[in-house]
Amino acid sequence: MAKKVLVSGGAGYIGSHVTVELIGAGYEVVVADNLSNCDLTCFEGVKKITGRDDIPFYQIDCCDYASVDRLFTEHNIDAVIHFAAFKAVGESVAEPIMYYRNNLVSFLNILEVAKNHGGCNVLFSSSATVYGEAEDLPVTEQTPRLPATSPYGNTKQMCEDILRDVVFATSGFDGSDGQGAVKGIALRYFNPIGAHPSALIGELPRGVPNNLVPFITQTAIGKRECLSIFGKDYPTEDGTCLRDYIDIVDLAKAHVAAVSRMVECRMKEGYEIFNVGTGRPVSVYELVTAFEKVNGLKLNYKFVDRRPGDVMAIWAYTTLANEELGWKAERSVEDTLAAAWAWEKHLAENL
Repeated sequence: MAKKVLVSGGAGYIGSHVTVELIGAGYEVVVADNLSNCDLTCFEGVKKITGRDDIPFYQIDCCDYASVDRLFTEHNIDAVIHFAAFKAVGESVAEPIMYYRNNLVSFLNILEVAKNHGGCNVLFSSSATVYGEAEDLPVTEQTPRLPATSPYGNTKQMCEDILRDVVFATSGFDGSDGQGAVKGIALRYFNPIGAHPSALIGELPRGVPNNLVPFITQTAIGKRECLSIFGKDYPTEDGTCLRDYIDIVDLAKAHVAAVSRMVECRMKEGYEIFNVGTGRPVSVYELVTAFEKVNGLKLNYKFVDRRPGDVMAIWAYTTLANEELGWKAERSVEDTLAAAWAWEKHLAENL
């Protein structure tokens, strides 16, 4: 019988791509989402890509314990991938209470329900923000976590610690699995961009985009008048921030590899951490100009002041994920940016 995976926040950008890859790998998937950051566009796209009209969908808020408990009662869940969180750095600086409440309570509910239903494998959607302004680059999984530069980054650090502690508390303290044992993996990924090659799912922000690529594509298609590039005075080659941009499909495949490691009992410890990136730094300005070149377009953009909470540079050392998960990022930045533009054009034609 196929293993069943609950994807919380599964109607969103990353969750929808992960759902596609899970189904393609033979897993049964249950999707839960409160639709606060998205609508059902991508979920409908998932059904078209997979040819599956029977994917269970629950419109629930994971901050509501009873709703999460009902999911575990109605389904025999083998693993949870938890995406249900607010994720905008700048917004978190302006609205810290909202971020702490949503991101922590939703994850605590997932863990408590999983424990009370006999235990579960939990894959946490973490972030490179846990490294803060790292002193040495690229960052490895052993790089010390520095104080986060935003409440969003703080919630990622805190959720990692909570998962680690729950794994330890439910392990029987002697290395054996206790009743209600929780096993956990935190994937620290960097900057997901792009869209599915089918152009049926991609990033669909509500209101003004918080991430760079949808702002680029919306500017290119005329939804936005001008793209703002935050900061041109960083001590980098072109003065803009350096990031590790990872294709969304590559990222989704990393989640499948991590889930397989858990459900097939191949974990070396009860709690593991993996960086998920390309290992290649690309500046914000480089990404903008690459989009122009790949798609034969000219963008209207301007440089503005630095954005609160942004770090100057971050990219991953990915050897551990490459070796232990058997996974590696494969798609080029050019292919990724072409897919992002195809998705934006699909939206313009169909929404």
